[in-house]
Amino acid sequence: MKYTTATFAAAMSNILPALTFVMAWILRLEKVKLKCIRSQSKVLGTAATVAGAMIMTLVKGPLLKLFWTRATTSNQQQTNGVDIQSSIKGALMITAGCFCWACFMILQSVTLRSYPAELSLSAWICLMGTLEGTAVALVMEKGNAAVWAIHWDGKLLAAVYSGIFCSGLAYYIQGVVMKHRGPVFVTAFSPLSMVIVAVMSSFILREQLFLGRLLGAAVIIIGLYLVVWGKSKENSPEEELATTKQVGEEKDKSNLEVITIASSCK
Repeated sequence: MKYTTATFAAAMSNILPALTFVMAWILRLEKVKLKCIRSQSKVLGTAATVAGAMIMTLVKGPLLKLFWTRATTSNQQQTNGVDIQSSIKGALMITAGCFCWACFMILQSVTLRSYPAELSLSAWICLMGTLEGTAVALVMEKGNAAVWAIHWDGKLLAAVYSGIFCSGLAYYIQGVVMKHRGPVFVTAFSPLSMVIVAVMSSFILREQLFLGRLLGAAVIIIGLYLVVWGKSKENSPEEELATTKQVGEEKDKSNLEVITIASSCK
């Protein structure tokens, strides 16, 4: 965030569904037949979710005067004064982060095929993340023992909440859904968090709501519907394996019947 603006960071982070879709397509984890209407629906839905997130981030539009929101008396727009060199560095770092997150989604999907234990895999992910985070903190905060002090405040609550819900529970649910519907279906819902945040901040924090956010939310919802509709008739990897096994058994059975008939005719 030191090298770029918050708007650009939020916009770039929403390319995750598109990156995951392309990587899953290349690795043949996602079936795409451009002549099939359901594949076209998945492609359009993924593009719509990304476009809706971009609209919510970049397009402001007129202010929607809602009675529960508070009016602002001062200009709340800020400029970070980021130069071009820092902007390029920040863009490359955010793009690399999104690419690594998409790789993580693909890796989790591939791992679940050979290790179909979502809860155990979630525990391993959290354990390795804790070890890696501890190692990085020891290097970055060398000689600063105050950062390891635990205080009963909002920071501890945020750490506990993110550990239990945003990491442990989220990884488990993500694994269960990914096992049956694939990584593209999971990442297609990531821009929905912007819609939830916009609605909750409007009601709870009484933040002003602009038309651009509302239009972007509508595009995201339409895109999610297209993705869900396109994935609704697809079989999960387990169902495909069972179907393939059943077809193979039927072929073996028919071949055995042919051999039996031929031997009886002799």
